[in-house]
Amino acid sequence: MDEIQTVPPPPPSHRPPASATAVLAEELPSVLWGLDPVFSAFPRLYVRDIQDMPESIQVPGIYFYNSHPVYRVDVLGKVVYKREREDFFCYGVDDGTGVINCLCWKNELLKGGEDPHTPAGKHHVADYGGFNPVSEMEKLRRAQHNRCRLEIGELLRVRGLVKTSRDKQREILASSYYKVNDPVMSVQIAWMMEVPELYRQCYDKPLQLPQGATGNSTSTALNKAKGIILDFCEEKSVNRFRPYDLQNILQPLVSSQLQTTAADQQPVAGPSACQQLCQLLKEALDTLEKEGFIYRKVKSQDQVYNVTTQDKDLLIAVKCIIREDSAKDKYAVKGCHILHILSAVRQRYSLNVSRAALERLLSFLECSSDIISTGENRYTVF
Repeated sequence: MDEIQTVPPPPPSHRPPASATAVLAEELPSVLWGLDPVFSAFPRLYVRDIQDMPESIQVPGIYFYNSHPVYRVDVLGKVVYKREREDFFCYGVDDGTGVINCLCWKNELLKGGEDPHTPAGKHHVADYGGFNPVSEMEKLRRAQHNRCRLEIGELLRVRGLVKTSRDKQREILASSYYKVNDPVMSVQIAWMMEVPELYRQCYDKPLQLPQGATGNSTSTALNKAKGIILDFCEEKSVNRFRPYDLQNILQPLVSSQLQTTAADQQPVAGPSACQQLCQLLKEALDTLEKEGFIYRKVKSQDQVYNVTTQDKDLLIAVKCIIREDSAKDKYAVKGCHILHILSAVRQRYSLNVSRAALERLLSFLECSSDIISTGENRYTVF
């Protein structure tokens, strides 16, 4: 048996400093993330850095490496363990700096029960003008089988979303994966030369934003207001509130903004402090509602906002829907799709529950081990 060769860790001089993965004191506002090219790419990060990246306090599922927002990655490494289920493979990938779990979903070709190495039956090739579609389909399936079913010691490349599992471990939810044939280690050597260069030229350098991009005091105040409201709801275990309940805690933001404006320029006519406070509060609540942190069960003049993950009635309603419908034959195998759950919640509980709020609630229930994800946007109970 050939000796299994693993990718050695990068040289110490190319490894990022310890402070690169420290929790950010003040992360970049989410409205500016799109200005970072790393956010739109699949960064080739080392597994050690993927596991150490702090998670965003603004948007769950987004992580930061040295102030760069990251939510998907590209990894190359050896398979050190494997598990197979009906719908997916679970590979442990070691790139020399650590091991990360990769969840790789099967396509329809791999879900069939037939052995892909079984030769096709006899067909009359003349009937197809010399082309046998059944034989060609078998070749395609055999090639797909060989590329996606890996054994321990084989080289795997994975691209996908970074996710935190129920046991607080980082894993990759693969969007694409395949076995890499690398008998002379040319692919691994090229990877080992490219990745440290990417760290030097991009990942380890702080993001250089266009001049004035971070100077928008309104955007900064809005993000601070969102953080203050979320902290207030979490610390006080608030499950519902009215806008005027939050005016006092946001007052310092408006006061400091007025002081900064007065110091920078001559006083000019404009909205009063009270008007600015009301506008800031309205924008913060609208943004939090769009992102699913809060919602209004009943829209009326008496503006009452419910905190999504603190609304026990909504939690119970969603769990009951998933539990009852998962018992039906239609959803027993794959689980309930998020759109089905959303439709049922709107019928039984409130028409004003948005998909963003439901996604946040489902993520909360999954982290609490009340439900489990069976696939993309599908959920069932234990």
